[in-house]
Amino acid sequence: AIAVFVKLDSTGSIFYRGIRTGLHGVPFRIYKYRTMVVNAENLGGGSTAMNDWRITRLGRYLRSHKLDELPQLFNVLTGDMSLVGPRPELPQYTSLYQGDEQLILTVRPGIADYASLEYVQLGNLLGNEYPDRVYEEEVLPRKNALRVKYVREQSFRGDMRIILKTLRKLMVN
Repeated sequence: AIAVFVKLDSTGSIFYRGIRTGLHGVPFRIYKYRTMVVNAENLGGGSTAMNDWRITRLGRYLRSHKLDELPQLFNVLTGDMSLVGPRPELPQYTSLYQGDEQLILTVRPGIADYASLEYVQLGNLLGNEYPDRVYEEEVLPRKNALRVKYVREQSFRGDMRIILKTLRKLMVN
C-alpha cells in the first residue's frame, strides 16, 4: 500500500537507493521508500531541514512515522544490514573516521541503534538554516560516539533493549 501511495504522490521511483558504508567499509545500496522529489540529493545537501521543500507531502508522513525505513528489511535479508547496529552513514563521512570511530565499521550496520533513538526527529533538531553544517558539527560527533558505544557494549540483551525502545518510540509517534 505504501508503494502505491508513493507512486501516486509524486513522479519518480518508489524506492530511494542511496549509497551507504557497510561492514568493513564496503559500500552498499540502502533501500527506503522515496520521500523526496526526484534528484533531491543534487538539489540540496545530504541533510534534510525541518521544512525542506524537497520532501513530498506523503514523505513528511512516512518520515515522521519511520515508515520510509521499512524497505531496509530487504537490506537485512541480503546481509548488508542487521536489525540492530550502528546506523549506516554516507561515505563522505565514513571516509573521515579516525581513532575509535573506525570501530563503527567492524560491525554490520543496523536499522536501529542508540543514535536512532536519540535522534528520532532529526529534522526538527537540524532546523531550517544550514542543516548540513548543524549535522556535521553538532549531530555527527554525538552519533559517532553513540555508534562506538554500541560496538563496545553490544550484546543480545542490549539489542533487545534497543528493539523494545524503538518499538515504544514508534508507538508513541
